[in-house]
Amino acid sequence: MDASNPDDAVLFFGVSLVLGIASRHLLRGSRVPYTVALLVLGIALGSLEYGTKDGLGKLGAGIRIWANINPDLLLAVFLPALLFESSFSMEIHQIKKCMAQMLLLAGPGVLISTFFLGTALKLTFPYNWDWKTSLLLGGLLSATDPVAVVALLKDLGASKKISTIIEGESLMNDGTAIVVYQLFYQMVLGRTFNAGSIIKFLSEVALGAVALGLAFGIVSVLWLGFIFNDTIIEISLTLAVSYIAFFTAQDALEVSGVLTVMTLGMFYAAFAKTAFKGDSQQSLHHFWEMVAYIANTLIFILSGVVIADGVLQNNIHFERHGTSWGFLLLLYVLVLVSRALVVGVLYPLLRHFGYGLDLKEATILVWSGLRGAVALSLSLSVKRTSDAVQPYLKPEVGAMFVFFTGGIVFLTLILNGSTTQFLLHLLGMDKLSATKLRILNYTRYEMLNKALEAFGDLREDEELGPADWVTVKKYITCLNNLEDERTHPHDVSDRDDHVHTMNLRDIRVRLLNGVQAAYWGMLEEGRITQATANILMRSVDEAMDLSSQSLCDWKGLRSSVHFPNYYRFLQMSRLPRRLITQFTVERLESGCYICAAFLRAHRIARRQLHDFLGDSEIARIVIDESNAVGEEARKFLEDVRVTFPQVLHVLKTRQVTYSVLTHLSEYIQNLQKTGLLEEKEMVHLDDALQTDLKKLKRNPPLVKMPRVGDLLNTHPLVGALPAAMRDPLLSNTKEAVKGHGTVLYREGSRPTGIWLVSVGIVKWTSQRLGSRHSLDPILSHGSTLGLYEALIGKSYICDMITDSVVHCFFIEAEKIEQLRQADPSIEAFLWQESALVIARVLLPRIFEKMAMHEMRVLIAERANMNIYIKGEDIELEHNTIGVLLEGFLKTRNQSLITPPGVLLPSNTDLNLFGLQSSASNRMDFCYTAPSYQVEARARIIFFEIGRADTEANLQRSMSQTVEVPRMLSKEHSGLLSWPESFRKSIGPQHASLTDIRNHPGSLSARALQLSMYGSMINVMDAGQKFRRGGLQASQKNQKQSSSYPRVPSRSSNARPLLSVQSEGSNLMSRKAPALAPAPAPAAGASRQRQRKAIEDDKSSDESAGEEEVIVRVDSPSMLSFTQAPHGN
Repeated sequence: MDASNPDDAVLFFGVSLVLGIASRHLLRGSRVPYTVALLVLGIALGSLEYGTKDGLGKLGAGIRIWANINPDLLLAVFLPALLFESSFSMEIHQIKKCMAQMLLLAGPGVLISTFFLGTALKLTFPYNWDWKTSLLLGGLLSATDPVAVVALLKDLGASKKISTIIEGESLMNDGTAIVVYQLFYQMVLGRTFNAGSIIKFLSEVALGAVALGLAFGIVSVLWLGFIFNDTIIEISLTLAVSYIAFFTAQDALEVSGVLTVMTLGMFYAAFAKTAFKGDSQQSLHHFWEMVAYIANTLIFILSGVVIADGVLQNNIHFERHGTSWGFLLLLYVLVLVSRALVVGVLYPLLRHFGYGLDLKEATILVWSGLRGAVALSLSLSVKRTSDAVQPYLKPEVGAMFVFFTGGIVFLTLILNGSTTQFLLHLLGMDKLSATKLRILNYTRYEMLNKALEAFGDLREDEELGPADWVTVKKYITCLNNLEDERTHPHDVSDRDDHVHTMNLRDIRVRLLNGVQAAYWGMLEEGRITQATANILMRSVDEAMDLSSQSLCDWKGLRSSVHFPNYYRFLQMSRLPRRLITQFTVERLESGCYICAAFLRAHRIARRQLHDFLGDSEIARIVIDESNAVGEEARKFLEDVRVTFPQVLHVLKTRQVTYSVLTHLSEYIQNLQKTGLLEEKEMVHLDDALQTDLKKLKRNPPLVKMPRVGDLLNTHPLVGALPAAMRDPLLSNTKEAVKGHGTVLYREGSRPTGIWLVSVGIVKWTSQRLGSRHSLDPILSHGSTLGLYEALIGKSYICDMITDSVVHCFFIEAEKIEQLRQADPSIEAFLWQESALVIARVLLPRIFEKMAMHEMRVLIAERANMNIYIKGEDIELEHNTIGVLLEGFLKTRNQSLITPPGVLLPSNTDLNLFGLQSSASNRMDFCYTAPSYQVEARARIIFFEIGRADTEANLQRSMSQTVEVPRMLSKEHSGLLSWPESFRKSIGPQHASLTDIRNHPGSLSARALQLSMYGSMINVMDAGQKFRRGGLQASQKNQKQSSSYPRVPSRSSNARPLLSVQSEGSNLMSRKAPALAPAPAPAAGASRQRQRKAIEDDKSSDESAGEEEVIVRVDSPSMLSFTQAPHGN
């Protein structure tokens, strides 16, 4: 044959990839792993090239180039990428749990297998090999190849537990087997070892490799910490460090490169997974999957070529010694027996450690001991040595090593690899449990409902017309055959304790999965740091192993959350306030982030679980466990809030700053994707934002506490009032800080005033209304408590108890009555504000998912408040809910309706409102009727929760599981999210928030702004004045910027923005006197009402010229930025 061209090697590379693509594509869904097909194809290519006269031309030349590659180079090219990808993709918690089992199999297991196979080879094979040569082949065949095993497990989708044991054992086994091979290889070549030198050699090679892997991992992870949002550099670093570590280990220090890269990958899995967020994580995952796929394809095809080469190049030898084929089959049996012997001898220990091991899993462990390219490469090294001139190994010994190793690789891959899935099926290990099957069937019905909703949105358009649902459903095969009646997964006919226990374990794991997913979301949003995320993720992994017990993921966090008692003395010391803040922030930061993230993630997971399963008894037990497990986290945050309120303020400011910058970066990238910005423009803006993010990360801000006056002026109720009404009210406001569990007022007691919640959470309970159908019966900052009772003059309808440390303000009922009589528009606004709390208390299933600013948008745009006189009839539309605020109504059956009451249309499905639960016997506040007759002057607020002609159906969006960024917290929900139902409703004729703000006399608009933007309302007002002054000429025709969120549309015949109607001639408008300013209380008396936690306002005010005041931002969708003044 003519001399080959080096370019021919590229042809073989391309053909191999094509064959790999075809094998993976054609065998998808079959029981045959595609790696088996690649090995067969490689043997076929090698047979055609080496076994025929003409060969394969240029392709054959490329085959010969690759087949003659140095075995050490073969390992150095393919192994680092495959080992790093495999070890990095493993779950570190499961590695720790299974470490003892993996070490047993990779340490004593390899030695047992080596000596058993070596002894069998020496005693049964007729080749007159000495003990060193026999043990060399025995050690070589003891390496269960991670390349083959990992590829097989990924194809078969085995359980995570058995996959971790087999994959981890194959990685370690490979490293230790190579070390054993190197020992006997040097002994064969004439080097002598005594017992001490053997132990020293094994220790240095193995332990040195682990130490080197840790060193490379620490240095590269530290370097990774200085790389900020550069995916290309991050991925390139992982690739480079895996190859450099392997080369340093193998050539420079002569330790195990396999163990080095394996240790490096596991270190990354433990400490660097959270360093890759969002797109970087996806890109890293896809990159390493592609690298592993290409390497697997080439190495298995090349293995087949080498096997064919080894057999056909020495065919004269095998013709002369035909018994070698029989001894190959005998060796295959011995390999299986050695594997069974290893698992059998170590089984008592394997069953005791880690997750344990049953007989079925032990069977799979025996059968999955595949051999692959690693063993083949080592045999090629022996053959290369035997072909050279040396006195220790004859050439035929090297040929037999390649023959036997290639044969074992072929047989284990063909027989074991292709039948492992059948064995899994035979042992019943590929079946879903009864618990998971019930969840699966339940999910299919949920999918059918979602498909119907999607069809309702998509079935008709202006251009193409309607679609046919029957045909659509025919092509959704997973939704066919759903004729059986839908059953809840926890509705089991017999009260089986085992089934009950299995259901509990399953739901606990699902909730913990939701908690972990929420942690990932918070990491991407910048709410938690990488170090905090590692701690939180690890706690969830540990709790999943204990799913048979009550939820216990807080146990893994307890050691990281500590509040020393001496911190309390710091607050009372005379040290500079700024120094104390900096000291405490640094030491309490991690604990605060952990507690806040823990509570937030559990709240998200509870909501998602409740939305999916409803009021199931099993789900309720797990949800109650979730609520209870967070008590210590709440206690820690309360201690910090009472002692160092500025710490939480600083941490929240950092979170919001990071989130706003990230939001803006995503916004300009979306503008570039839609073509509104060119790439250069986008890069210019994004570079500035990335610079700000780096500054924030390296030099986080310290902020000062807001003044008491600022807190009051940014409360939606007070801040929305005109200055003439607000100032007298402020002078009669009493400030208080209430500890956890303090009763603000009791159900049935006489209303004495209202409570304005500035910071913290309040929980409501009611014996009359029942609160079990409420998942989170809490009200957070910006809420006004007791306003409805103060307006109507009735006793409180529920208990209000603080659920955290609450900073609040009290206003006496007499002052509210004076305010009510000041102006009809103010009275209407007060009734409107009172409806916020009443609606959440009466119908939590509908309204508690919504943040306060979302409720205000709903009331401003989809609510209508009317006044009716006696004798009028009221008919409700099918998509409307009414709440009777004052007055009396009657139904046709003469049932008297007293306030507060929920009015529903007839034939309403009460399940939709959560009223068919255990609290259904307490439904005396809820009424359904075709029409209602007014018995006495009545005030009713109507909510439009769904409308056929509206693009975004509010009720449907509420019934869905909300996305993670939205339901992050009752305190800070909606930080970077506009309600999904409102985002979808943008249209050309829709009113924007700017329209609401400019609505004459709209107090609700001002309250909405304060609820969303807090103190930034002043900056926004300044920006609005500038826009109105500079763009007044074109304002009429100007379209709203797409960056501004819009509220839902109103049809042409919809009611006005806010309607307070007076119907009938005998109802006259009244003119109430203006609210008289009350005398301001003495300064001393005012100070006596304040707790120590609030007394630092004066000290923080003194530095007003030195620091920028950054306060809570609830949504940055309409941010206007001005340059903050700097003191230096």
